[in-house]
Amino acid sequence: MAERNYIFDTIRSVFRSFGYSQIETPAMENLSTLLGKYGEEGDKLLFRILNSGDAFAGVDESKPLVSQICEKGLRYDLTVPFARYVVQHRDEISFPFKRFQMQPVWRADRPQKGRYREFYQCDVDVIGSKSQLCELELVQIVDEVYRRLGINVLVKINNRKVLSGLAEICGAPDKVVDITVAIDKLDKIGLDAVKAEMLEKGLSAEAVALLEPVLTLSGSNAEKIAVMRGLMSSSEIGLKGLDELEELFGFIADAGISTPCEIDLSLARGLNYYTGAIFEVKALDWEIGSISGGGRYDNLTGIFGLADMSGVGISFGADRIYDVLKGLDKFPAGLGSASRLLFANMGETAYVLPIASALRAAGASVEIYPDVSKLKKQFDYADRKGIPFLSVCGETEAASGQVQIKNLATGEQVSFSKDDLPGILAFIGEN
Repeated sequence: MAERNYIFDTIRSVFRSFGYSQIETPAMENLSTLLGKYGEEGDKLLFRILNSGDAFAGVDESKPLVSQICEKGLRYDLTVPFARYVVQHRDEISFPFKRFQMQPVWRADRPQKGRYREFYQCDVDVIGSKSQLCELELVQIVDEVYRRLGINVLVKINNRKVLSGLAEICGAPDKVVDITVAIDKLDKIGLDAVKAEMLEKGLSAEAVALLEPVLTLSGSNAEKIAVMRGLMSSSEIGLKGLDELEELFGFIADAGISTPCEIDLSLARGLNYYTGAIFEVKALDWEIGSISGGGRYDNLTGIFGLADMSGVGISFGADRIYDVLKGLDKFPAGLGSASRLLFANMGETAYVLPIASALRAAGASVEIYPDVSKLKKQFDYADRKGIPFLSVCGETEAASGQVQIKNLATGEQVSFSKDDLPGILAFIGEN
């Protein structure tokens, strides 16, 4: 938990530095809120909750059973509940509304490395503005979060309008969902399997042949956009997507983002509600799936009765970030200890107790060893818990009003007056 809180605290501090406010939503949502928002594959991964009481009483056998006995489900992500929240509280919110949310979500997936049935998402969204400065801000947040965590990442960016344009020029505008679902698996199953899936979904061999060079397109971001403009000259929506990509990468250049950002035309993000820019963040030094992802959604609140409310957001996968930090040994030392200073128990508790209380009142994390025992045992306790400082106050210190404190890492030992709280706090790094 100390390591997880390090992640949460780092991400939370960055979110707040950009002016985002925290909310929380219930673990359970009505199934009507969740179904149909994540595509067919997403719906299969929803955990459904059996109605309380005698759920099977009065069941009509001529109708689907699940819809009669399950009316609620565990949230699949934080974005759909957020859209429901916005609609519900529309008269209380100032737009554009900037919120962040850090809570667990659940998916009925097969657990494996990097994939869990329960995991934490740290979402940040702004809703009520169509400006791509909002997209830029998300890239800046990604840049700062991973700089603070010490993880080298690559930000991949695409635009769903470009994918819709690809479907148009393939002559299959009605197949855009099938195309995006297949393309989104490119990293997992490879190009040949993606092509086979698109053929299986009803795309012609000519359409698949047209898509193949797009999915393997290389070069600079500007070169990719130039090539795609030539391919998409007949698609208005595709050209609009390219215009948005060009504007966003212009903002990124102006903002001086240090994290590498690239256009990846194979990036699709499987969620159906994305309508504009889409993002995915990959760790460069550790093999794992994406550790952040998100995008622009124009129609999500419309499903709940609030039209024309565009939003954009990105989610940080705390559990995968944990795996990367653990694998790269990037967690700061000493996170496991709740205490900075341990008072050894030498039988002088009447002398030590008020000093410890004064230090705690000043904001320090201090504990007293509960039992009078051998000093080696107490040193070993401090070492196992990662407590960096230890104080041994016996009869001599009590008689002279002194406090001896030792830095267990360096061996440095300093004597302070028991009333010199600022000096003690500075020495143990709690000032």
